[in-house]
Amino acid sequence: MNEPAVSEAEREIERLMSLHPKGFDLSLGRISALLERLGNPHRKLPPVIHVAGTNGKGSATAFCRALLEAGGYATHVHTSPHLVHWHERYRIGVRGGRGKLVDDALFADAIRRVAAANGGQAITVFEILTAVAFLLFSEQPADAVVLEVGLGGRFDATNVITDPAASVIMPISLDHQAYLGDRVELIAAEKAGIMKRGRPVVIGQQEFEAARDVLVSTAERLGCPVTVYGQEFSAHEEFGRLIYQDEFGLTDLPLPRLLGRHQYANAAAAIRAVKAAGFVVTDAMMEQAMATVEWPARLQRLTEGVLVNVAPKDAEIWLDGGHNPAGGEVVAEAMAAFEERKPRPLYLITGMINTKDPVGYFRAFADLAEHVFTVRIRNSDAGLDPVVLAHAAFDAGLVAEPAGSTAEALQEIARRMPSGSLPPRILIGGSLYFAGNVLADNGTPPV
Repeated sequence: MNEPAVSEAEREIERLMSLHPKGFDLSLGRISALLERLGNPHRKLPPVIHVAGTNGKGSATAFCRALLEAGGYATHVHTSPHLVHWHERYRIGVRGGRGKLVDDALFADAIRRVAAANGGQAITVFEILTAVAFLLFSEQPADAVVLEVGLGGRFDATNVITDPAASVIMPISLDHQAYLGDRVELIAAEKAGIMKRGRPVVIGQQEFEAARDVLVSTAERLGCPVTVYGQEFSAHEEFGRLIYQDEFGLTDLPLPRLLGRHQYANAAAAIRAVKAAGFVVTDAMMEQAMATVEWPARLQRLTEGVLVNVAPKDAEIWLDGGHNPAGGEVVAEAMAAFEERKPRPLYLITGMINTKDPVGYFRAFADLAEHVFTVRIRNSDAGLDPVVLAHAAFDAGLVAEPAGSTAEALQEIARRMPSGSLPPRILIGGSLYFAGNVLADNGTPPV
């Protein structure tokens, strides 16, 4: 497949990556010094909703953006990682309309200015690009910023924000254990590091009571007004509608455009967060947000594009970047619900990186998937060898084999489908990086 064209901003980032170490080096000292040299742009932002969590933080960020934009608020949004282009990490708010991905010339200029201010000092590229977000967002007028944590919380580069309008902690599970700890209590303590004394905290749905206890006790110790999913607010489906409830009453809404039952709790956390941040949230805003929210590679249906054209005729193709056991479970639950409503044979096409738990991910699909094809992630030193990944799927009870590419896997599924059989349901996923490869190959990058 053809690689996307490299923009001016991406050439600047490639230059930085040749000079600075890859990955994370969790600390706030370097970025704080850099921001000081830039005039502390992070202190010149509109109200910030700061979002952390193992799973669901990206979806919650998307719901927050949809809610605020439905109210006409210009909303800057910072997310990571990107799927195809670095520009996806920076959405510039537009009053009364939908935010736009950052203009390439504006982005490249901000990168050069931040790099010049850094003056060749030791720093990671993620820290530089986080400083770029603060510089861009401080110089473009807006009403709100939704800021997604990159990794962890306490020492993440975004955690230089000292007075968030609200801090949001989404579901916590085991991930990035090398950086954050090997127990959910330790990971929760790291995520809780974004809480600031006296500032509102919203705690999303938590599978693990131990994690929830750490979050609540930290918020109480800091004197934060705290609301907890399942206590002060909640959401559930009733007769094909989403019922949101908090201390202000019940609201009957359409089901969110983002599919999967896990999105009900994500939507509820976002509604509560926007309210906690001091914004008026009307029923009309909530209704519009549920209908317009978008978050690529999260149970995204692929209906057109280069890869769709080589897939089996009438195949139902889904793309999801879930990459840990908890993420696998929520996507498998969605696939099971689809199967109940409309039975089809399920095939997986999976690519993962070597810091994840592939057996744990695949185990969620052990009773659902007919066959797994494993594919290498391009442009990643951390991509798992497809043979190793296929063995992990086998260890989880699945039949698996490596494939040379996503297109080859789709063609092989088409070749194996018996004449007259039901068209397959195909789930492509296992990594956001792999999802980015797929969207690029398909010719449908996020906009």
